[in-house]
Amino acid sequence: MALAAAAALAAGGRPAVATPARAAAAGHPATIKVAQFNCDISDEYAIVPASLVARAIRKSGADVVGIEEGGGEIPQVARALGWHYYDVRMQIVSRLPLVDPPAGDGVYTFVQVAPGRVAALENVHLPSSPYGPSWVKRGKTLAQVLAMERRVRLPAIRSRLRAAAGLRARGIPVFLTGDLNSPSFRDWTRATVGLRPAIRYPVRWPVSVAIERAGFTDSFRAVHPNPVRVPGLTWPTHRTLKGVENFPGWPADRIDFVYAAGATTVASRIIGEPGAPGTSATVAPWPSDHRLVVSTFRVRGATPPTLVTVPQRRVTRGDRVPVSFHSGSAGASAVLIERFGAGHPVVVARHGLHAGAAAGIGSVSFSSAGWRPGAYAAVLAGRRGQLSRFPFWVVAPGAPAIVQTLRPTYAVGQPITVRIRNAPGDRWDWLGIYHRHANPLVAYYLDWIYTRSAIAGRFQLGANAQGPWPLPPGRYSIYLLRDDLYVKIAGADFRIR
Repeated sequence: MALAAAAALAAGGRPAVATPARAAAAGHPATIKVAQFNCDISDEYAIVPASLVARAIRKSGADVVGIEEGGGEIPQVARALGWHYYDVRMQIVSRLPLVDPPAGDGVYTFVQVAPGRVAALENVHLPSSPYGPSWVKRGKTLAQVLAMERRVRLPAIRSRLRAAAGLRARGIPVFLTGDLNSPSFRDWTRATVGLRPAIRYPVRWPVSVAIERAGFTDSFRAVHPNPVRVPGLTWPTHRTLKGVENFPGWPADRIDFVYAAGATTVASRIIGEPGAPGTSATVAPWPSDHRLVVSTFRVRGATPPTLVTVPQRRVTRGDRVPVSFHSGSAGASAVLIERFGAGHPVVVARHGLHAGAAAGIGSVSFSSAGWRPGAYAAVLAGRRGQLSRFPFWVVAPGAPAIVQTLRPTYAVGQPITVRIRNAPGDRWDWLGIYHRHANPLVAYYLDWIYTRSAIAGRFQLGANAQGPWPLPPGRYSIYLLRDDLYVKIAGADFRIR
């Protein structure tokens, strides 16, 4: 999501169009560098400084980066880079403007590659366990490995591929970055058998097959087609940060990717630690257990659909609220801010648009001073009604996150219903059940679910949760924890009888 983009707006809130620094002229291909980096800020044993992550990204020359394991530090990484755009829900930092479309819903966002023209970006992190190359190394059969991959990882990518197909049908280029936790079928061939101890037989790894069948190109292999000469290994690395977890003995492989559909690959390279094989540039100390992959593309962006968006879904009352929009020929007449309360939504602010204001991607700005905390939506209005809407949440300055159970006591087997408010909205925020008042930094969770980046909402933990169910009678606490970390944000107590 964009950092306070109000600086780019005229003082009176007049529509403005953000222009990428190296964008091509309208109608001509733009050059864009897209990177994938599992920066492992959320290491189990230590927090890696955002400044070290930023140093690696800066060395790569990337324009936009899909990040995994950001540990709630995405804004800090963007600030360390001096970049104005980031998305905590998708863990993306960008030098180029990001436009979060309502239909994206955390599956994809738009990158403005030229004035009024966009490409879509999907960023994925697939399940890490079981790890396929380890299964092969330990003697599992090909049939067993393929069955596991189809059960564990393939379902996790399908929604992304469906969304990408819809975008491509509208002529929108799509980039897919990710730590797939699975190799490519292009690397496990007859020619590479025995190249590394884990490669005992060729494998058509199902996730990589599905992605390429969906029309994506593996940008690294497009430039380096020979996996014998250029293995392109991205995990694990040999980092030397004190107190940070390392993975000696694990099968090394290429599991970090930048895929593209509707763009031409120009170059692709790997940035990593000094002495690492196959790197084109190094950084010391290297902050992650993964190397960074950056690919250069020529891409002709597409005109975005009609949309309205707020760059930050969580707004602190008193902040300026920039709202971006695009309507094309849809005939937008105003941008509205609606507040949800009892009954129908109430319009709390309005900005009229002159004819042609949304010919590109326009922006207006509102002051949130005086707005009550709660649920809001930005609305792009036309003469015939609403054209698009985007929900966001307003919190009071310093307001803490809140977790509440709907009742203090539950029967054995009864789902635990929880409400949260004022959550950070990070990609991997989660709810975990612990024994009463246990310290999540040292105690083990009993059951858990992700909040799906929610800032406010209602959740149930029961048979759907990850862990043993039902829980036995006892005294428990439920915690809201930060972005795949064991950092408690808020909590509530309950009992099972």
